[in-house]
Amino acid sequence: MENWFTVEKIDGDTFAVSEYKHWEETHCYLLCGTKTALLIDTGLGISNIKTVTDSLTDLPVTAVTTHVHWDHIGGYRYFNHISVHEAEYNWLSEKFPVTLQAVKYNLTCKPCEFPEDFSVDDYRLYKGNPDIVFGDGYSFDLGNRRVNAIHTPGHSPGHCCFYEAERNYLYSGDLIYKGCLDAFYPTTDPWQFYQSVKKISSLKIDRVLPAHHQLSVSVDLVSRIEKAFCKLKEQNNLKQGNGIFDFGDFQIHI
Repeated sequence: MENWFTVEKIDGDTFAVSEYKHWEETHCYLLCGTKTALLIDTGLGISNIKTVTDSLTDLPVTAVTTHVHWDHIGGYRYFNHISVHEAEYNWLSEKFPVTLQAVKYNLTCKPCEFPEDFSVDDYRLYKGNPDIVFGDGYSFDLGNRRVNAIHTPGHSPGHCCFYEAERNYLYSGDLIYKGCLDAFYPTTDPWQFYQSVKKISSLKIDRVLPAHHQLSVSVDLVSRIEKAFCKLKEQNNLKQGNGIFDFGDFQIHI
């Protein structure tokens, strides 16, 4: 279990907690203030991420997710305080839109050295009632540190990026990363995805902190993804079912 996560320090009170051994290569981010800490995403749920956060801070931790997909809420069950955007509240409290069988397939579809104590048969999707349900612009006050939620739908109805104006950090979730950006399944919307990229393009960003794959990405990735979506729009390709479009270090699957 202790070898499943990799911890990398972003700065003195910000940490990336990553699952590089799985093909999803998820990144979660622990942000420590003076009063509380915020954990942005909780990963796959293959191993207990709380053991990592407990080793990094004694502060009470609130878990928030960029969106309610299986690879981002897997560790919700380990935390007492959880939060979600209002558009995906029902996905947590009532019914996740994908079957457990499909999630287990995605979890195990590529070779992986899972921890010895992990059993896919015992894997379950989190279900519960979050104590914070927020909307666009909601601010998390950690004590001498403030993090704002920016509603960026497209990859999912309630997808959010999180932004720290004082540090110019953008925690971009599944909106911005190097890899295949997904807007092809029923709960996605390619046009909204494009509008969300345009929305965050207006921010002053010094560092992009993605949810998957390569941790260090250049800030110009935001503008390049925006230009790619603009090109697809001009070609009348922002319609689901049109396939995968390759732009070098990222792809857009529509």
